[in-house]
Amino acid sequence: MAPMRNPILAALDVATAEHALTLVQALSPVVGGFKIGKELFISAGPDIVHRIRAQGASVFLDLKLHDIPNTVARAVAAAVRLDVQMLTVHSSGGTAMMQAAEESARAAAQKAGCPPPLVLGVTVLTSLDNRSLAEIGFTADVSRQVERLASLAAQSGLRGLVCSPLEITALRQILPASIQLVTPGIRGSSDTSDDQKRTLNARQAIEAGASWLVIGRPIYAAPDPRAAAEQILASLA
Repeated sequence: MAPMRNPILAALDVATAEHALTLVQALSPVVGGFKIGKELFISAGPDIVHRIRAQGASVFLDLKLHDIPNTVARAVAAAVRLDVQMLTVHSSGGTAMMQAAEESARAAAQKAGCPPPLVLGVTVLTSLDNRSLAEIGFTADVSRQVERLASLAAQSGLRGLVCSPLEITALRQILPASIQLVTPGIRGSSDTSDDQKRTLNARQAIEAGASWLVIGRPIYAAPDPRAAAEQILASLA
């Protein structure tokens, strides 16, 4: 999935297919694609992917796969058959798991006669900070942990990463230029940070080197989601 002029991926973090499809219909002309996370995928099932793809929109399936290599490889192949354009795995799953994910994406796509989806390595969730990492036994330095996992993902053959906007500049200095960076945690000056602890606004993230912006609550929870998305897009011009 090559970078598009519109880098906004609207997060469909809603509970029902009906709500999601209403957002897709309203937002398709003003965003670059849609993210389906765990809540929507579990409540609406794989059919929601088919219904969104039927409208011509790109799909980012954000299930953050993390398991033994064979299990992840089979899940990735299933995602390819759903015709998603992006999907996520946890970089902390290790080299063998990430290699299996990328190899499976390519093999399944070749068999299906379609481009392979962009397999993204999730580094450190944007809800975590240094204290959170220390609590679960990792090095209590978010930036260091992000860089370590990002390098491991690139060495494993992944072509993209999910990271906080605050780590983009540092990652651009240590990763190949071809690596696509997908950044959640995008907030406007008037938005609350909610459970996101490492945020920037959309323009700041793009200027830092982000390839894609995952934007959820500032769009779907707005009184007028389309107007909110248009305002964010206009801020990037």
